[in-house]
Amino acid sequence: MRELITITHEDCLGHDTGPCHRERPARLETVRAVIDRMGLPIVEAREADEADLLLGHDPRYLAALDEVFAREAHVDLDEDTHVSPGSRRASLLGAGGALQGVDLVLSGESRHAFVATRPPGHHATRTRAMGFCIYGNAALAALHALERHGLSRVGVLDFDVHHGNGTQDILWHEARSFFVSSHQEPETLWPGTGETSETGAHDNMLNLPLASGTGTQEMRAAWEIALARLDAFAPDLIILSAGFDAHREDDISGLLWTGADYTWLTEAICAVAAQHCNGRIVSCLEGGYHLPALAEGVEAHLRALAG
Repeated sequence: MRELITITHEDCLGHDTGPCHRERPARLETVRAVIDRMGLPIVEAREADEADLLLGHDPRYLAALDEVFAREAHVDLDEDTHVSPGSRRASLLGAGGALQGVDLVLSGESRHAFVATRPPGHHATRTRAMGFCIYGNAALAALHALERHGLSRVGVLDFDVHHGNGTQDILWHEARSFFVSSHQEPETLWPGTGETSETGAHDNMLNLPLASGTGTQEMRAAWEIALARLDAFAPDLIILSAGFDAHREDDISGLLWTGADYTWLTEAICAVAAQHCNGRIVSCLEGGYHLPALAEGVEAHLRALAG
C-alpha cells in the first residue's frame, strides 16, 4: 500500500476566472510544482457523472448549470464565482477526483489521497454555486463513501479560513457524518456563517470560529477540542477540505497560521485516523491565494500525510 497518492489533471487549469481573480490557474500550478518536487505519485482525475453530483445537489441546480455551461462563454454566476468554456470539465474533474480519492483509499491502493484540482468546492451548497465553488467536492466524497461503499461514519474536517458553508448545507441532515470547520469569525469574514450554534440536525457539526489575529496557540487549542470529538465519533474515513488561506502571509484573512501549524494539524488528524480507520484520509484542495504561502502550507501538509 502506498502512503500517499495525488490526484490532479491538467484540464483544471482551463477554468478561466479572469485576469485579476484570486482563484486563478497559478494556484494549481504552484501546488502541482510542490507535488513534482516531492516526487509523489500522480493519478489523473476522472470526471464526475450526473449520478455522482446528485448525491449532494438538487437536480434543478444541475440543470441550470448545464444550461450555463452549454453557452461555452464567460458567465458570472455571482460577483465572485465565474465560469468559462473550460469550467465544466474542470469542475467535473474536481468532483470526480474527490470521489476517486475515496475509491483509491478504500480499495487499499493508498492510505492517503490528496486531490489537487480547481475550482474548490466547500462553498457550493445543494442548490447554489458561490465563493469560487461549483460542486461540493468534499461533501460529495463523504456521501459517496456512505452510500456506495457502505461506511457507517465519515468525518469531514475543514481548515480553510472561510467557513465551509456548502459542505455544512449538504451534510446538515446526514447523521452518519461529523463535520468540523475552523474559520475566521463570521462577523469579520465572508460568508458570515459558522457560528458555534450551528450544530446540524443531529448534533453532527462543530464550528470553530477564530478571532482575527489568532495564531498557533489558539488554533491548536480549538482543534484539540475538535479532534477529541472526532475521536469519540470513531470515523471509518476522514475527508479534509484543505485550505491554506489562514496562513499569516495570505491577506485574504486575518489569521496567523504558519507552515508548522499545518504540519501539526495534519499529524494530529493522522493520529486519529490511525486509531479508527487504518489511517484512511482523502484531502481536497480548497483555498490559499498567496502563492509562496500556499506552497509552504501544501508541502507541510503533504509531508505529514506522506509520513
